Amino acid sequence: MSSLPDHPNIVKLKATYEDSEAVHLVMELCEGGELFDRIVARGHYSERAAAGVARTIAEVVRMCHENGVIHRDLKPENFLFANKRESSPLKAIDFGLSVFFRPGERFSEIVGSPYYMAPEVLKRNYGPEVDIWSAGVILYILLCGVPPFWAETEQGVALAILRGVIDFKREPWPQISDNAKSLVRQMLEQDPRKRLTAQQVLEHSWLQNAKKAPNVPLGDIVRTRLKQFSCMNRFKKKAMRVIAEHLSVEEVEVIRDMFTLMDTDNDGKVTYEELKAGLRKVGSQLGEPEIKLLMEVADVDGNGVLDYGEFVAVTIHLQRMENDEHFQRAFMFFDKDGNGFIDLTELQVALADESGETDADVVNDIMREVDTDKV
Repeated sequence: MSSLPDHPNIVKLKATYEDSEAVHLVMELCEGGELFDRIVARGHYSERAAAGVARTIAEVVRMCHENGVIHRDLKPENFLFANKRESSPLKAIDFGLSVFFRPGERFSEIVGSPYYMAPEVLKRNYGPEVDIWSAGVILYILLCGVPPFWAETEQGVALAILRGVIDFKREPWPQISDNAKSLVRQMLEQDPRKRLTAQQVLEHSWLQNAKKAPNVPLGDIVRTRLKQFSCMNRFKKKAMRVIAEHLSVEEVEVIRDMFTLMDTDNDGKVTYEELKAGLRKVGSQLGEPEIKLLMEVADVDGNGVLDYGEFVAVTIHLQRMENDEHFQRAFMFFDKDGNGFIDLTELQVALADESGETDADVVNDIMREVDTDKV
Protein backbone atom coordinates (compact mmCIF):
# COMPACT_ATOMS: atom_id res chain seq x y z
CA MET A 1 0.00 0.00 0.00
CA SER A 2 2.80 2.41 0.81
CA SER A 3 4.21 1.79 -2.69
CA LEU A 4 0.96 2.85 -4.41
CA PRO A 5 0.44 6.53 -5.25
CA ASP A 6 -2.49 8.38 -3.68
CA HIS A 7 -5.74 7.54 -5.45
CA PRO A 8 -9.26 8.74 -4.59
CA ASN A 9 -10.59 5.17 -4.79
CA ILE A 10 -7.96 3.38 -2.69
CA VAL A 11 -7.95 3.58 1.10
CA LYS A 12 -4.90 5.40 2.47
CA LEU A 13 -2.37 3.84 4.81
CA LYS A 14 -1.61 6.74 7.16
CA ALA A 15 1.11 5.22 9.33
CA THR A 16 2.49 1.98 10.75
CA TYR A 17 3.75 1.26 14.27
CA GLU A 18 5.28 -1.85 15.75
CA ASP A 19 5.43 -2.87 19.40
CA SER A 20 6.53 -6.13 21.06
CA GLU A 21 3.22 -7.84 20.27
CA ALA A 22 1.82 -6.44 17.03
CA VAL A 23 2.20 -4.35 13.91
CA HIS A 24 -0.41 -1.55 13.92
CA LEU A 25 -1.71 -0.15 10.62
CA VAL A 26 -3.38 3.25 10.85
CA MET A 27 -5.85 3.46 7.97
CA GLU A 28 -8.02 6.19 6.54
CA LEU A 29 -11.48 5.99 8.18
CA CYS A 30 -14.31 4.92 5.83
CA GLU A 31 -17.66 5.64 7.47
CA GLY A 32 -20.03 5.04 4.55
CA GLY A 33 -20.43 1.26 4.83
CA GLU A 34 -19.99 -1.58 2.33
CA LEU A 35 -20.85 -1.44 -1.35
CA PHE A 36 -23.86 -3.79 -1.27
CA ASP A 37 -25.40 -2.19 1.82
CA ARG A 38 -25.41 1.19 0.07
CA ILE A 39 -27.02 -0.29 -3.06
CA VAL A 40 -29.67 -2.06 -0.99
CA ALA A 41 -30.49 1.19 0.84
CA ARG A 42 -31.08 3.01 -2.47
CA GLY A 43 -34.69 3.24 -3.57
CA HIS A 44 -33.58 3.44 -7.21
CA TYR A 45 -30.76 1.23 -8.46
CA SER A 46 -30.19 0.93 -12.20
CA GLU A 47 -27.85 -0.31 -14.93
CA ARG A 48 -26.44 3.24 -15.08
CA ALA A 49 -25.60 3.13 -11.34
CA ALA A 50 -23.94 -0.31 -11.78
CA ALA A 51 -21.82 1.13 -14.63
CA GLY A 52 -20.58 3.90 -12.31
CA VAL A 53 -19.42 1.34 -9.72
CA ALA A 54 -17.86 -0.89 -12.41
CA ARG A 55 -15.84 2.04 -13.75
CA THR A 56 -14.47 2.82 -10.27
CA ILE A 57 -13.44 -0.82 -9.74
CA ALA A 58 -11.75 -0.93 -13.17
CA GLU A 59 -9.84 2.29 -12.36
CA VAL A 60 -8.60 0.75 -9.11
CA VAL A 61 -7.43 -2.38 -10.95
CA ARG A 62 -5.69 -0.31 -13.67
CA MET A 63 -3.85 1.77 -11.06
CA CYS A 64 -2.73 -1.32 -9.12
CA HIS A 65 -1.52 -3.12 -12.26
CA GLU A 66 0.31 -0.02 -13.57
CA ASN A 67 2.21 0.01 -10.26
CA GLY A 68 3.04 -3.71 -10.32
CA VAL A 69 0.46 -4.85 -7.73
CA ILE A 70 -2.19 -7.61 -8.01
CA HIS A 71 -4.93 -7.15 -5.38
CA ARG A 72 -6.02 -10.85 -5.46
CA ASP A 73 -9.06 -10.41 -3.21
CA LEU A 74 -11.46 -8.06 -4.99
CA LYS A 75 -15.01 -8.56 -3.67
CA PRO A 76 -17.88 -6.25 -2.64
CA GLU A 77 -16.95 -6.39 1.07
CA ASN A 78 -13.57 -4.91 0.14
CA PHE A 79 -15.11 -1.72 -1.25
CA LEU A 80 -16.24 0.88 1.29
CA PHE A 81 -17.70 4.36 0.94
CA ALA A 82 -15.60 7.12 2.50
CA ASN A 83 -18.63 8.81 4.09
CA LYS A 84 -22.41 8.62 4.23
CA ARG A 85 -23.04 11.25 1.50
CA GLU A 86 -24.67 10.13 -1.75
CA SER A 87 -21.65 11.49 -3.67
CA SER A 88 -19.11 9.69 -1.44
CA PRO A 89 -16.10 8.14 -3.21
CA LEU A 90 -15.90 4.33 -3.19
CA LYS A 91 -12.58 2.96 -1.87
CA ALA A 92 -10.82 -0.39 -2.27
CA ILE A 93 -9.54 -1.81 1.02
CA ASP A 94 -7.80 -4.95 2.34
CA PHE A 95 -4.51 -5.48 0.53
CA GLY A 96 -3.70 -8.43 2.83
CA LEU A 97 -3.45 -10.90 -0.07
CA SER A 98 -1.88 -8.49 -2.57
CA VAL A 99 1.45 -9.21 -4.20
CA PHE A 100 4.02 -7.38 -6.34
CA PHE A 101 4.48 -8.76 -9.86
CA ARG A 102 6.76 -8.27 -12.86
CA PRO A 103 5.47 -8.60 -16.45
CA GLY A 104 5.20 -12.29 -17.33
CA GLU A 105 5.59 -13.47 -13.72
CA ARG A 106 3.26 -16.33 -12.68
CA PHE A 107 1.88 -17.26 -9.26
CA SER A 108 0.64 -20.57 -7.83
CA GLU A 109 -0.82 -19.83 -4.35
CA ILE A 110 -4.55 -20.44 -4.14
CA VAL A 111 -5.73 -17.22 -2.47
CA GLY A 112 -8.87 -15.10 -2.57
CA SER A 113 -12.55 -15.74 -1.90
CA PRO A 114 -14.29 -18.73 -3.54
CA TYR A 115 -17.03 -16.90 -5.51
CA TYR A 116 -14.55 -14.40 -7.01
CA MET A 117 -11.63 -16.71 -7.83
CA ALA A 118 -10.48 -16.91 -11.46
CA PRO A 119 -10.16 -20.39 -13.07
CA GLU A 120 -6.39 -19.99 -13.49
CA VAL A 121 -6.02 -19.47 -9.70
CA LEU A 122 -7.56 -22.93 -9.20
CA LYS A 123 -5.06 -24.23 -11.79
CA ARG A 124 -2.22 -22.60 -9.82
CA ASN A 125 -0.81 -20.61 -12.73
CA TYR A 126 -1.89 -16.98 -12.91
CA GLY A 127 -0.99 -13.31 -13.27
CA PRO A 128 -2.72 -9.92 -12.91
CA GLU A 129 -5.68 -10.95 -15.10
CA VAL A 130 -7.28 -12.54 -12.00
CA ASP A 131 -8.32 -9.07 -10.78
CA ILE A 132 -10.34 -8.49 -13.98
CA TRP A 133 -12.18 -11.79 -13.44
CA SER A 134 -13.06 -10.82 -9.84
CA ALA A 135 -14.25 -7.39 -11.04
CA GLY A 136 -16.39 -9.19 -13.66
CA VAL A 137 -17.98 -11.33 -10.94
CA ILE A 138 -18.78 -8.17 -8.94
CA LEU A 139 -20.34 -6.57 -12.04
CA TYR A 140 -22.49 -9.68 -12.65
CA ILE A 141 -23.71 -9.55 -9.02
CA LEU A 142 -24.36 -5.79 -9.28
CA LEU A 143 -26.65 -6.40 -12.24
CA CYS A 144 -28.63 -9.43 -11.00
CA GLY A 145 -27.98 -9.86 -7.26
CA VAL A 146 -26.35 -13.32 -7.24
CA PRO A 147 -22.85 -14.64 -8.14
CA PRO A 148 -22.41 -16.16 -11.64
CA PHE A 149 -20.79 -19.32 -10.25
CA TRP A 150 -22.59 -20.66 -7.20
CA ALA A 151 -22.90 -24.00 -5.39
CA GLU A 152 -23.54 -25.34 -1.86
CA THR A 153 -19.85 -26.20 -1.26
CA GLU A 154 -16.49 -24.61 -2.07
CA GLN A 155 -15.67 -27.62 -4.29
CA GLY A 156 -18.96 -27.07 -6.14
CA VAL A 157 -18.13 -23.37 -6.65
CA ALA A 158 -14.69 -24.35 -8.01
CA LEU A 159 -16.26 -26.79 -10.50
CA ALA A 160 -18.78 -24.14 -11.62
CA ILE A 161 -15.93 -21.63 -12.17
CA LEU A 162 -13.92 -24.14 -14.23
CA ARG A 163 -17.02 -24.95 -16.32
CA GLY A 164 -17.51 -21.22 -16.87
CA VAL A 165 -21.17 -21.32 -17.99
CA ILE A 166 -22.67 -17.83 -17.44
CA ASP A 167 -26.43 -17.65 -16.94
CA PHE A 168 -28.00 -14.68 -18.75
CA LYS A 169 -31.53 -16.09 -18.62
CA ARG A 170 -32.56 -15.44 -15.01
CA GLU A 171 -34.29 -12.19 -14.12
CA PRO A 172 -33.47 -9.37 -14.73
CA TRP A 173 -30.98 -10.33 -17.50
CA PRO A 174 -33.59 -10.33 -20.32
CA GLN A 175 -34.12 -6.60 -19.61
CA ILE A 176 -30.41 -5.73 -19.36
CA SER A 177 -28.64 -4.20 -22.38
CA ASP A 178 -26.56 -6.39 -24.71
CA ASN A 179 -23.68 -3.96 -24.17
CA ALA A 180 -23.60 -4.72 -20.42
CA LYS A 181 -23.73 -8.48 -21.11
CA SER A 182 -20.90 -8.11 -23.63
CA LEU A 183 -18.64 -6.51 -21.00
CA VAL A 184 -19.48 -9.18 -18.39
CA ARG A 185 -18.66 -11.95 -20.94
CA GLN A 186 -15.30 -10.39 -21.83
CA MET A 187 -14.34 -9.93 -18.16
CA LEU A 188 -15.34 -13.52 -17.37
CA GLU A 189 -13.39 -14.95 -20.31
CA GLN A 190 -11.92 -18.33 -19.25
CA ASP A 191 -8.66 -17.77 -21.17
CA PRO A 192 -6.75 -15.01 -19.31
CA ARG A 193 -4.86 -14.13 -22.53
CA LYS A 194 -8.18 -13.20 -24.20
CA ARG A 195 -9.64 -11.46 -21.12
CA LEU A 196 -9.86 -7.67 -21.25
CA THR A 197 -7.20 -5.59 -19.49
CA ALA A 198 -8.30 -2.88 -17.04
CA GLN A 199 -7.67 -0.26 -19.73
CA GLN A 200 -9.83 -2.18 -22.23
CA VAL A 201 -12.62 -2.46 -19.64
CA LEU A 202 -12.55 1.33 -19.22
CA GLU A 203 -12.61 1.76 -23.01
CA HIS A 204 -15.62 -0.57 -23.43
CA SER A 205 -18.59 1.22 -24.98
CA TRP A 206 -20.91 0.39 -22.05
CA LEU A 207 -18.65 2.31 -19.63
CA GLN A 208 -17.80 5.00 -22.17
CA ASN A 209 -21.53 5.70 -22.59
CA ALA A 210 -22.53 5.04 -18.96
CA LYS A 211 -24.62 8.22 -18.85
CA LYS A 212 -26.75 6.76 -21.65
CA ALA A 213 -27.13 3.35 -19.96
CA PRO A 214 -30.72 2.51 -18.94
CA ASN A 215 -31.70 4.32 -15.75
CA VAL A 216 -34.73 2.11 -15.05
CA PRO A 217 -34.63 0.36 -11.64
CA LEU A 218 -33.30 -3.18 -11.92
CA GLY A 219 -36.19 -4.21 -9.67
CA ASP A 220 -36.91 -5.44 -6.18
CA ILE A 221 -35.66 -8.94 -6.97
CA VAL A 222 -32.08 -7.64 -7.39
CA ARG A 223 -32.19 -5.55 -4.22
CA THR A 224 -33.65 -8.48 -2.23
CA ARG A 225 -30.94 -10.85 -3.50
CA LEU A 226 -28.21 -8.30 -2.72
CA LYS A 227 -29.62 -7.77 0.76
CA GLN A 228 -29.64 -11.52 1.43
CA PHE A 229 -26.11 -11.92 0.05
CA SER A 230 -24.90 -9.00 2.18
CA CYS A 231 -26.57 -10.39 5.34
CA MET A 232 -25.06 -13.83 4.85
CA ASN A 233 -21.60 -12.29 4.39
CA ARG A 234 -22.10 -10.31 7.62
CA PHE A 235 -23.19 -13.49 9.44
CA LYS A 236 -20.15 -15.44 8.19
CA LYS A 237 -17.81 -12.60 9.13
CA LYS A 238 -19.19 -12.51 12.68
CA ALA A 239 -18.85 -16.29 12.99
CA MET A 240 -15.23 -16.21 11.76
CA ARG A 241 -14.43 -13.35 14.16
CA VAL A 242 -15.75 -15.41 17.09
CA ILE A 243 -13.61 -18.36 15.96
CA ALA A 244 -10.51 -16.15 15.55
CA GLU A 245 -10.98 -14.59 18.99
CA HIS A 246 -11.05 -18.05 20.59
CA LEU A 247 -7.81 -19.28 18.99
CA SER A 248 -5.45 -19.24 21.93
CA VAL A 249 -1.69 -18.69 22.17
CA GLU A 250 -1.52 -22.33 23.29
CA GLU A 251 -3.12 -23.49 20.03
CA VAL A 252 -0.57 -21.49 18.01
CA GLU A 253 2.22 -23.04 20.09
CA VAL A 254 0.75 -26.51 19.50
CA ILE A 255 1.01 -25.93 15.73
CA ARG A 256 4.67 -24.90 16.12
CA ASP A 257 5.40 -27.93 18.33
CA MET A 258 3.71 -30.25 15.81
CA PHE A 259 5.91 -28.84 13.03
CA THR A 260 9.05 -29.50 15.11
CA LEU A 261 7.80 -33.01 15.97
CA MET A 262 7.17 -33.91 12.31
CA ASP A 263 10.29 -32.23 10.86
CA THR A 264 12.46 -35.15 12.03
CA ASP A 265 15.60 -34.11 10.10
CA ASN A 266 15.26 -30.45 11.29
CA ASP A 267 15.65 -29.00 7.78
CA GLY A 268 12.67 -26.62 8.17
CA LYS A 269 10.56 -28.70 5.73
CA VAL A 270 8.00 -31.47 6.23
CA THR A 271 7.92 -34.16 3.51
CA TYR A 272 4.87 -36.32 2.73
CA GLU A 273 6.42 -39.25 4.63
CA GLU A 274 7.18 -37.02 7.64
CA LEU A 275 3.62 -35.66 7.57
CA LYS A 276 2.15 -39.18 7.40
CA ALA A 277 4.35 -40.46 10.25
CA GLY A 278 3.71 -37.33 12.33
CA LEU A 279 -0.07 -37.61 11.95
CA ARG A 280 0.11 -41.22 13.16
CA LYS A 281 2.14 -40.06 16.20
CA VAL A 282 -0.51 -37.54 17.20
CA GLY A 283 -3.29 -40.12 16.78
CA SER A 284 -4.89 -38.78 13.58
CA GLN A 285 -7.39 -41.17 11.98
CA LEU A 286 -6.98 -39.71 8.47
CA GLY A 287 -6.48 -42.27 5.71
CA GLU A 288 -3.73 -42.09 3.07
CA PRO A 289 -5.96 -40.52 0.35
CA GLU A 290 -6.97 -37.67 2.71
CA ILE A 291 -3.33 -37.10 3.77
CA LYS A 292 -2.29 -36.98 0.08
CA LEU A 293 -5.07 -34.49 -0.63
CA LEU A 294 -4.02 -32.30 2.33
CA MET A 295 -0.41 -32.37 1.14
CA GLU A 296 -1.45 -31.32 -2.38
CA VAL A 297 -3.71 -28.53 -1.09
CA ALA A 298 -1.13 -27.13 1.33
CA ASP A 299 1.96 -27.40 -0.90
CA VAL A 300 1.24 -24.10 -2.65
CA ASP A 301 4.62 -23.74 -4.36
CA GLY A 302 4.44 -27.37 -5.60
CA ASN A 303 7.94 -28.33 -4.42
CA GLY A 304 6.76 -31.54 -2.70
CA VAL A 305 7.45 -30.39 0.88
CA LEU A 306 5.71 -28.11 3.37
CA ASP A 307 7.44 -25.07 4.86
CA TYR A 308 6.16 -23.66 8.17
CA GLY A 309 3.57 -21.35 6.58
CA GLU A 310 2.17 -24.17 4.46
CA PHE A 311 2.15 -26.44 7.53
CA VAL A 312 0.05 -23.91 9.50
CA ALA A 313 -2.49 -24.01 6.64
CA VAL A 314 -2.61 -27.82 6.63
CA THR A 315 -3.04 -27.89 10.42
CA ILE A 316 -6.00 -25.51 10.24
CA HIS A 317 -7.51 -27.81 7.59
CA LEU A 318 -6.98 -30.75 9.97
CA GLN A 319 -8.67 -28.89 12.83
CA ARG A 320 -11.66 -28.19 10.58
CA MET A 321 -11.83 -31.85 9.51
CA GLU A 322 -11.30 -33.43 12.90
CA ASN A 323 -12.39 -30.91 15.52
CA ASP A 324 -15.48 -28.73 15.34
CA GLU A 325 -14.86 -27.11 18.73
CA HIS A 326 -14.34 -23.62 17.22
CA PHE A 327 -17.52 -23.87 15.15
CA GLN A 328 -19.36 -25.03 18.25
CA ARG A 329 -18.13 -21.87 20.03
CA ALA A 330 -19.33 -19.72 17.15
CA PHE A 331 -22.72 -21.48 17.22
CA MET A 332 -22.99 -20.87 20.99
CA PHE A 333 -22.24 -17.16 20.42
CA PHE A 334 -25.39 -16.85 18.26
CA ASP A 335 -27.48 -19.32 20.29
CA LYS A 336 -28.07 -16.78 23.07
CA ASP A 337 -30.51 -18.89 25.14
CA GLY A 338 -28.27 -21.98 24.87
CA ASN A 339 -31.05 -24.35 23.76
CA GLY A 340 -29.02 -25.85 20.89
CA PHE A 341 -30.90 -23.96 18.14
CA ILE A 342 -30.44 -20.58 16.47
CA ASP A 343 -34.03 -19.38 16.21
CA LEU A 344 -35.50 -16.58 14.09
CA THR A 345 -35.08 -13.91 16.80
CA GLU A 346 -31.45 -14.86 17.42
CA LEU A 347 -30.78 -14.80 13.67
CA GLN A 348 -32.35 -11.33 13.44
CA VAL A 349 -30.02 -10.07 16.19
CA ALA A 350 -26.98 -11.62 14.46
CA LEU A 351 -27.84 -10.10 11.07
CA ALA A 352 -28.75 -6.61 12.28
CA ASP A 353 -26.95 -3.79 10.51
CA GLU A 354 -25.05 -0.99 12.26
CA SER A 355 -28.28 0.82 13.12
CA GLY A 356 -29.67 -2.35 14.75
CA GLU A 357 -32.25 -2.83 11.97
CA THR A 358 -32.96 -6.15 10.25
CA ASP A 359 -35.04 -6.84 7.17
CA ALA A 360 -37.60 -9.48 8.21
CA ASP A 361 -38.11 -10.79 4.64
CA VAL A 362 -34.37 -11.36 4.17
CA VAL A 363 -34.04 -13.17 7.53
CA ASN A 364 -37.06 -15.36 6.65
CA ASP A 365 -35.50 -16.16 3.24
CA ILE A 366 -32.21 -17.19 4.89
CA MET A 367 -34.02 -19.29 7.49
CA ARG A 368 -35.97 -21.06 4.72
CA GLU A 369 -32.75 -21.72 2.82
CA VAL A 370 -30.69 -23.15 5.70
CA ASP A 371 -33.36 -24.81 7.86
CA THR A 372 -33.47 -27.93 5.70
CA ASP A 373 -35.58 -30.11 8.04
CA LYS A 374 -38.03 -27.22 8.71
CA VAL A 375 -37.96 -27.84 12.50
